[in-house]
This record gives sequence, structure tokens and C-alpha cells, in this order.
Amino acid sequence: MADICIRPASLEDAAAALAVYTPYVEQTAITFEWDPPSLVEFRGRMERILETHPFLAAEREGELLGYAYTGPFVGRAAYGWSAETTIYLRRDCRGQGLGRKLYGALEEVSRARGILNLYACIGDPETEDEHLTRASQRFHEKMGYRLVGRFDRCGYKFGRWYHMIWMEKLLGGHGARPRPVIPFRELEPKVLRSAGLTG
Repeated sequence: MADICIRPASLEDAAAALAVYTPYVEQTAITFEWDPPSLVEFRGRMERILETHPFLAAEREGELLGYAYTGPFVGRAAYGWSAETTIYLRRDCRGQGLGRKLYGALEEVSRARGILNLYACIGDPETEDEHLTRASQRFHEKMGYRLVGRFDRCGYKFGRWYHMIWMEKLLGGHGARPRPVIPFRELEPKVLRSAGLTG
């Protein structure tokens, strides 16, 4: 993984990121989305995320291998110090430490922004099958997340019902007056470099 570059994504990465995401939609229940978004729609999603939150790309020799981002958690003002995480890796790049590297950078950037709580929404099978295993839960456990909730049979895909779990990681202390959260685009370049980002 020494040759992997983690950098802020741009809208020019939309097509490559969508190519990473599409097989998860078509072949897995990792995402509960049934149909892949169009490039225009996916680019719009990226644009909305990048207004305030980090969207990070992992690449090797100019080739995008995966991405991770945070977005608003629920969307109410009182949740402003929390964020929801998302990560997708090219399927031939899993199990090589890339996810750990991407998430590590995402957590450092989130901490620098003033985010205190990270949440992951994860599909959970009754029994592991060809569309969904518990690999994501195991990954998050290794990254220090803990299970905090479960919604029973809330997702239907490929003719089966799937559960959904929430996992949480606390990044900092919860003082009486938390400092304002900094939008990602306003972070200083030195902060990004200290989080291991390039570009």
C-alpha cells in the first residue's frame, strides 16, 4: 500500500468513482440502492458532499481504486458534530489494507474539522449469502466502531429481506461548548497533509 495516494476527490473523479460503485449496486446488498445512478446524478451527489464534507479518493498511478466520504448525519442542526461514513473499494482491491488507509485519513480529517461522532450504516444479513456478508461490520469493528443499533428486515433486495445496523466511533470528548465544525474546503493545507493526504 506504500504506492497508494490518498487525496481529496474532485468532480472529475465522478466517472471512475461511479465505476467502483456500480457493481455494488448490481451485485450486492451492501448498498440498498436497486439501480445504479446516472453519471449526472452521481456527480451531483459528490458536489453536494464536497460543499461541506470530505470526499477522499485512493489512487495508484492515476487509477482510482476506491473512495470514502462523510456526509451529514440526519441533517438537523444539533447533529452538526456527527457525520455518517461511506466507503467503497474496487472489488479487486479489498483485503489489502486500502480501506484502513482511507478510513484513517477520513477520521483524521473529521477530527480536524471538529467532528466528534462517526456513524456507519451497514447492511446485515440474517445469514451471510452471495449478496451480503458481515465483512463490513468486521472491518468497522477493527477500526474501533461499536454496534449501537439494529433495524430488523428494513431492506428488500434480490428477493430477500436484510437488516441494517448502525455502528459508532467517538473521535473526541464532548465538552459543554463544542467548537464550531469547519467545512472541509476551509481546512488548511497543512492539516490535510498531516492527515496523510496528497494533491
